[in-house]
Amino acid sequence: MAKKDHISETPATQLLKRHGVAFTGHAYDYVEHGGAQHSAAVLGLDPHAVVKTLVMQDQDARPLLVLMHGDRQVSTKNLARQIGAKSVEPCKPEVANRHSGYLVGGTSPFGTRRAMPVYIEQGILALPRIAINGGRRGYLVQIDPQVCVQLLGARPVECALPL
Repeated sequence: MAKKDHISETPATQLLKRHGVAFTGHAYDYVEHGGAQHSAAVLGLDPHAVVKTLVMQDQDARPLLVLMHGDRQVSTKNLARQIGAKSVEPCKPEVANRHSGYLVGGTSPFGTRRAMPVYIEQGILALPRIAINGGRRGYLVQIDPQVCVQLLGARPVECALPL
């Protein structure tokens, strides 16, 4: 069920407002390991336009963010090759939480505790609007995907694989 509760501000929504970014917030009942598929289903959104924020690291444990379609997964091999890394792997949840300042399942690329390079699956930039985490479990914001490039310096990559 979609929630109608008011969501208090998060570092992500504060950053978007500070930069004058138009967004609409969507609260829903968070389900552990439900992911983008669950949020898309309860909010009536296309999972392809629901964007996951994934905290990963390279071979030297340097963190990076990957923005991926909700109905795709990351080819870490392709990603590593495109960003000039030997390897890339997902961070353990506690490490991801420490880098981002958010809880896994509520990670937004906006307003992270630590500045990290951001990579965005190229196809996301072709969408008219995306839904991406607003900085809390059970909360998405809909924005223009170009905001990810403008505010985060997100670099386009091609590393999507079917789920």
